[in-house]
Amino acid sequence: MASFLEPVTLKGRHATVEPLAPEHQAALADAAADGALWRLWYTSVPAPEQTRTYIDTALDMRAQLGAMPFVIRDNRNGDVVGCTRYFNVDASNRRLEIGYTWHAARVQRTGINTEVKLMLLTHAFEALECIAVEFRTHWMNQQSRAAIARLGAKQDGILRNHQKMPDGSYRDTVVFSIIESEWPAVKRHLQYKLDR
Repeated sequence: MASFLEPVTLKGRHATVEPLAPEHQAALADAAADGALWRLWYTSVPAPEQTRTYIDTALDMRAQLGAMPFVIRDNRNGDVVGCTRYFNVDASNRRLEIGYTWHAARVQRTGINTEVKLMLLTHAFEALECIAVEFRTHWMNQQSRAAIARLGAKQDGILRNHQKMPDGSYRDTVVFSIIESEWPAVKRHLQYKLDR
């Protein structure tokens, strides 16, 4: 019997998402170095020397919890420019979360993030038949909160003191979602943004 999430490669005009593998280590370290993304204390981007541990943790989430981590490729040159994943998978209720998303500085504010989200959401709603897809981010990550809202997701609420951060501080988590009935309008909106 197949699991709810199976490895899949999704290809668009600007970007491709493919299952994360150990051989992506050097490329992910290079992508994170573009903008020194690990220095953003409210994100989960690995420092170059922590990339192997980051990959091992993501692959363990896949094996133990049914998550599906991906790398993001820029179709112009084939470079790995970031990471994302399906996780917090609730197969019986047909729900999941899209998160752990980050992009190299050189592709931020391009069509890549929009297209990656469009591909992942299309797969979630149309192939996996999800009834809801969540996004979560740190209260302090204003850029991420704005990007999630621009997708068309609605804010569900804030989980106060939701998680303990590596530095010992507590994370207030902002929860957003797109539900099945909203998907057609969100899809049209994302396609419109990409066509502009």
